[in-house]
Amino acid sequence: MSWRLRFRQVHLDFHTSPEIPGIGADFDKRKYQEVLREAAVDSVTTFATCHHGWSYFNTKTGERHPHLQFDLLRAQMDACKEIDINVPVYITAGVHNMMARKNPQWREINVDGQYGGWAKKPLTAGFHKMCFNTPYLDFLCTHIEEVVELFPEADGIFLDIISQGQCCCPWCLEGMLENGLNPEVESDRAEWSRKVLDKYYRRTTKAVRSRNPQMPVFHNSGHIRRGERGILEHFSHLEIESLPTGGWGYDHFPMSAKYCATLGLDMLGMTGKFHTTWGEFGGYKHPNALRYECAAMTAFGSKCSVGDQLHPCAVLDKSTYEIIGAAYREVREKERFCEGTTNVADVAVLSSEAVNGKSSRDNHADVGACRVLLEGHFLFDVIDSEPDFNQYKMLIVPDDVSISDKLKEKLDSYLSQGGKLFISGKSILGPRTAKPLFDVGAEFEGENALCPDFILPTETLRPEFVGSPMVMYLPSQRIKVSDGESIGQVFDPYFNRSFRHFCSHQHTPPKPSPSGYDCGVRKGNILYLAHPVFSIYRSLGSVACKDYIIRALRLLLGNDNSLAACNLPSTARVSLRRQEGSGLLVLHLLYAPTISRGGSVEIDNNPLDRLKQVEVIEDMPHLQGISISLKTGSDPANVSLQPQSEALSHDFSEGKTSFRIRQFSCHQMVVLEMK
Repeated sequence: MSWRLRFRQVHLDFHTSPEIPGIGADFDKRKYQEVLREAAVDSVTTFATCHHGWSYFNTKTGERHPHLQFDLLRAQMDACKEIDINVPVYITAGVHNMMARKNPQWREINVDGQYGGWAKKPLTAGFHKMCFNTPYLDFLCTHIEEVVELFPEADGIFLDIISQGQCCCPWCLEGMLENGLNPEVESDRAEWSRKVLDKYYRRTTKAVRSRNPQMPVFHNSGHIRRGERGILEHFSHLEIESLPTGGWGYDHFPMSAKYCATLGLDMLGMTGKFHTTWGEFGGYKHPNALRYECAAMTAFGSKCSVGDQLHPCAVLDKSTYEIIGAAYREVREKERFCEGTTNVADVAVLSSEAVNGKSSRDNHADVGACRVLLEGHFLFDVIDSEPDFNQYKMLIVPDDVSISDKLKEKLDSYLSQGGKLFISGKSILGPRTAKPLFDVGAEFEGENALCPDFILPTETLRPEFVGSPMVMYLPSQRIKVSDGESIGQVFDPYFNRSFRHFCSHQHTPPKPSPSGYDCGVRKGNILYLAHPVFSIYRSLGSVACKDYIIRALRLLLGNDNSLAACNLPSTARVSLRRQEGSGLLVLHLLYAPTISRGGSVEIDNNPLDRLKQVEVIEDMPHLQGISISLKTGSDPANVSLQPQSEALSHDFSEGKTSFRIRQFSCHQMVVLEMK
C-alpha cells in the first residue's frame, strides 16, 4: 500500500445513541463528495465502531447500529476513494458501552471499587471504561481483524481512549498476585497497569497488521506522553490531539509538536471545529481561529486534522465545511513549503514530564518554559533524555527535573564540549542527597522557609518597569554566591502569613534590606535561578517574572541566538524550518490575539457546569512593520514571501540576513533560498 500522511484531514466523530432513528438515512454520495472537495479535504477518519459500541458496517463480531439499514462505512469509503480522499478507520477501544452493558465484569474498577471512565455511577450519562486485561481485549482484537479484512484499502486504523488505570477487577487482582505484585501497594498496581497496557499495544497492533503488515496505526491517549519512547514501535505516526478551546489551550500544541518532531515519526495536529470540545453539535469556532490553528500546525512541522461530528442522518454540515475550507484552501497553497522540513533549534527544554516519568499534559515546569520561549521568540525543541544534547547551544532544565546518575553524566559531557546549561529551582539538586549536582559558584543552604520572598535582579536582568523587589510566588533555594557571578538579591518578608501574624490581604511585604542570599548565579556556561521560575510563570502569568527569565536566557545564550533580532509582540509565534534537499529555510510568523471568555455555570445534570473559561480567537488584525534579522551564515540567493510569491529585499552583513515585512495577518512564510 502506497501511503503518506496527508495535510488536510478531518476526524469525523460519529458516537451515536441507539435511541436516535434514521441513521445514515440522508447519506448522498455526490453531495458528500462535493462538500469534501469544496473544503479541500484530502483525508477523512471514518467510523467503524463508536463509544456507544455500535458499528456502522456489516459486522459479525459486533452489532450494527439498530437504526442503520446499510453499510455506511463502505459507502463513505467508496465515496472518498473515488475522489482520491484517504480514509483511515476509527475503532473505539478503551470505552465501549455495549460491551460494558453485556459484560460489566470487564469494566475497569479502581481501588475504591468504583468503575473507571467518565460514567462511574449507574445513573450518570457517559461512556464506560473497559479493562484491557479481561476477555474484552480478545473481543477487541477480533473486531479489529474483521475491520482490516473487510476494508483492506483503509489508510490506517485509529484506536481511541488508550489507557489502563490501576484496575482491581478480578482478572487484574489475580494477575498481580500471579506475578508477585501486591494489589494493596500503589507502585505495584502502577507496574501492573503498565504491563497490561504493553499487552494491549502488542496484541492490537498485531491485529491491525494481520492482513497488511504495513497498515498504519495510531493509538490515541489525548496527549503524547513525553519520555515514553518504548511504545513508539507500535505507531506508524503521531496525532497530537490538542483542541485549544476544549481544555488544551493554545500553548499545548506547539509544546507537543516540538517534542514529537524529535521522535522520527511523521505527525498530525488535531484541533476541532467546535466552539468547545468533542461531542458538540451546532458549535462553531470563528473561521479565523481555525485558520490560525491550521497555520500553527504547518509552522510547527505537522500535517492538519480538524475534528467534526457527523449528524446521525449522515449529512455533512455546510457551515462546518465552509469554515474548514477557509483554512484548508490556505494550507493547500502552503504545503509544498512544509513537506519534509525539520525544525531549527538553538535551545532545548529537557522535559520534566519525560525525565520524571509523571505524565501530564499540563506539567507546570514544561508549560511555563515553553510559554516563555514562545513569547520570547527563541528557536527551540522539547526533548527527553535520549537525543544528542550537542546539537543544541543551550539546554533548559526546568524547576523540578530529577537528574539520575546517567543523565548527570550526559549533562557533564555536554558541558565539557561547550554546551550551556540553564537550570532553575530544585532541578540542580541530587534526587537522593538534595545537594547541588553542578558547581555554579554558590553555597546551598536548603529551601527558604519564608514564602513568598522577593528579588531585585541586577540591572541587566531587571525588567525595565521594575526598580524595587518583585514578588516570587513559590519557595526558592537559599544560595550564597562564592566564586560565581550573582544575578540579584533576595529580600525576605517579615514573616509568613498565619493566624498568629499576617499583613494585608495576601502576603507580608519585604524587609527594606536584602537577606544576604542570591536569587541566581552564573558560572561559566551554567546559569542557575533559585526559584521555580517556569512554574511561577505558568501558574500566575507574571510579566515581570517572564521578562526576568527571558533576560537571563539571553544572557547565557549570548551570540548563539539564530534569530538575532525581531520586533514581534509576545503574542506572536515564530519558527524556522529547513526543507531537506531543497536548500530552503522557511521562517514561519504567526499572530492572532487570544481572548478568555465564558466561565462555569451551575446547572444540574448539564455539562455546562464543568466548563471553565474558553480561550478564543476572533479578530485577525495585521501586524505592521516587522523587522527580522536571522543568522544564515551566507547570503541567500533569494528571499520571498510565500505562498504569494512576492520577492522581498534583504541585507546581508556579518553572517546575518535582515529584512522587513510591511504587514501580515495570521500566518506568513518567509522562504530563503540558500546558495
